[in-house]
Amino acid sequence: MSQEESTAEPGPTEWGEPAVGKGPWSEEYGTEPPTDPRYDPTLLAEGDRRNVVDAYRYWTREAIIADLDARRHPFHVAIENFGHDGNIGTVVRTANAFTAAAVHIVGRKRWNRRGAMVTDRYQHVLHHDSVSALMEWARSRSLAVVAVDNTPGSVPLETADLPRECVLLFGQEGPGVSADAQAHADLTVSIAQFGSTRSINAGVAAGIAMHAWIRQHADLDQAW
Repeated sequence: MSQEESTAEPGPTEWGEPAVGKGPWSEEYGTEPPTDPRYDPTLLAEGDRRNVVDAYRYWTREAIIADLDARRHPFHVAIENFGHDGNIGTVVRTANAFTAAAVHIVGRKRWNRRGAMVTDRYQHVLHHDSVSALMEWARSRSLAVVAVDNTPGSVPLETADLPRECVLLFGQEGPGVSADAQAHADLTVSIAQFGSTRSINAGVAAGIAMHAWIRQHADLDQAW
């Protein structure tokens, strides 16, 4: 196991709560550890404090990814990163929670992973140098591109019929979806707002849009 996947048990949180996860298998369950190849021998022996649901507790990273791949939804998420947007980590974490097929970073390749809470280890993350490259990738796979931005002519997300197989495209904090992206998107949807602020945080907007897709297309019986 690499240092990146260290199983060292973290201390209590800043609120004084105990660490998440499970200790060594034999201490938790009083039985011999399972021999199923999905389980990681080191995690079984030392405990598993990773940020994963209990159904994946003690599993290897590869086994978790393989299981997620068998259940991923047919929507993708793309976010423009022309100014080192700090919301990308949050978008990746939310995409993982909703089992998006992949997250696409458009523009700058580097992004701050802190907000992802290590979920990027289990989520496919792809990079495109430009909006045109993303559009070409989406067209080659017959994926509709849905831009999410409060712009004139946009369709309310609350009443829109989102394509089942699509790319939900978000702009960076501040300027929103670029003009190039809006011009080439198949559909632009907006999120209803009622307060004084002119825009919603990009990470929050992404979560709202992804959940709108989930409400329309996901099989809720498959949720944890």
